[in-house]
Amino acid sequence: MAELIVYGIVLGSIIALGAIGLTLVYGILRFANFAHGDLMTAGAFIAFFLVTGLFPWLGIPDTTFGSLSFGWRMALAFPIAMACVAVVSILLDRILYRPLRLKRSGSVILAMSALGASFIIRMIVLILWGADYRLYRPGVLRPAIQLPLEIKIRPDQIFLLLVVLTLVILLYLFLQRTKMGKAMRATSDNMELARVSGIDTERVIIWTWGIGGALAGAGGILYGIDVQLHGGMGWNFLLPLFAATILGGIGNMYGALIGGLVMGVAQQVSTAYLLPTYKPAVAFIVMIVILLVRPQGIFGGRRA
Repeated sequence: MAELIVYGIVLGSIIALGAIGLTLVYGILRFANFAHGDLMTAGAFIAFFLVTGLFPWLGIPDTTFGSLSFGWRMALAFPIAMACVAVVSILLDRILYRPLRLKRSGSVILAMSALGASFIIRMIVLILWGADYRLYRPGVLRPAIQLPLEIKIRPDQIFLLLVVLTLVILLYLFLQRTKMGKAMRATSDNMELARVSGIDTERVIIWTWGIGGALAGAGGILYGIDVQLHGGMGWNFLLPLFAATILGGIGNMYGALIGGLVMGVAQQVSTAYLLPTYKPAVAFIVMIVILLVRPQGIFGGRRA
């Protein structure tokens, strides 16, 4: 059971990373971005292209770091893929979502446009890389580390947790200490008041989409490192992402973090009693039970 909880924390940290990006966008724009899961897929496959295609062609060596299953190529690909997904996310807003917002389109139209964008991203991934499962570095053994309580964890999973922790801390410092972070928080509280106070809300929106996209890309890469890459990986993550966001309190970064961890642990622990097929259902049952007790979510009513 302890081992399942550890694996749940690993899975939950990936869900949390995606949910934080999702809740940042919702907190400022009140917009449910259904393309967020496929942005995770895009990040994973951009890194895959860099690691297995571009970097070998450029002659960049791929010496692994200790017992990790990846090396210098992934270290270089990680920030580049995050930046690429951030650009894609910003372009989606500038080309698709912003014109609809200016026309004051309803929430249903915006949601359908996001759903259409998710299909487009997924189909592009499937056209370029197919529907097969892929690995960043096939054939590399990833030995597990034996911990107390008969817990086994791979070095890749420890790296994953450290990356998530680092990104969350950096985002916290950005929101709390920088001028743009404070502008984002003010815009989240009241966009109209922020605008009349002299805050460039359009610039804030661009930063929000960029950060949300970068976090989505990071989550997709980490999930690809932990398991395998496939074209539907982000789409399968979409429901847990929204569940974590709702559970933690929509629009709250810290709530999304806790909600993601709860979802991950609930799904993994359930496999001790049920088939893995039922993991998504168990997570939603947990969400419903908690929301019955606290309808506004764990951190509802307070935004980051």
